[in-house]
Amino acid sequence: MSSHGFHVHGPHDHAVEHAAQHPHSDAGHGGGMTNQIAMATAIIATVGAIFSYMGGATQANAGLIKNDAAIKKTEAANQWAYYQSKSTKQSVTELARDLAADGRKPELQARLDRYEQEKNDIKKKAEALEAQSQALDDQSEAQMHQHHRWAQATTVLQVAIALAAIALLTRRKWLQWGMYGVAGLGLVVGALAYLHV
Repeated sequence: MSSHGFHVHGPHDHAVEHAAQHPHSDAGHGGGMTNQIAMATAIIATVGAIFSYMGGATQANAGLIKNDAAIKKTEAANQWAYYQSKSTKQSVTELARDLAADGRKPELQARLDRYEQEKNDIKKKAEALEAQSQALDDQSEAQMHQHHRWAQATTVLQVAIALAAIALLTRRKWLQWGMYGVAGLGLVVGALAYLHV
């Protein structure tokens, strides 16, 4: 309180002044440990947020790629159905050719040759679509594997943050080192996710 040049400090003012003048004097009372854990927790939480984002992104990518694979698979199935219809027409035309008069046989044979060529083209297209579908399925699986790695890394970092909270409450130095160890493990798993391992 201040009145005509007379100033009285309250207990809070003394504590603030002491902390400002002697910032490291609390180290013996756990202030240093508290600051270290608080800084480490902030860094771990930031890295965990990045890992979580990457996990969500890879899961979304996997879903989109899987959808593309299903579309290609449907297109391939359509081509195989088209191939089958050409085979049916070819079989009917073969029967017609065998039963036709000699004058019509060359025309029917030309149609059979055309059906055979069309079937070969359709088959190549269907097989190419199946190969594209399989490649997309493989990409989707790789993205899901990476998603699981990101999720594992995020979970491990969350455990490290929980250990940090327990270390702060109990003031156990071994828990602080445990937090650092678990956070390191989370970073390793995150590196594996980044490297697609």
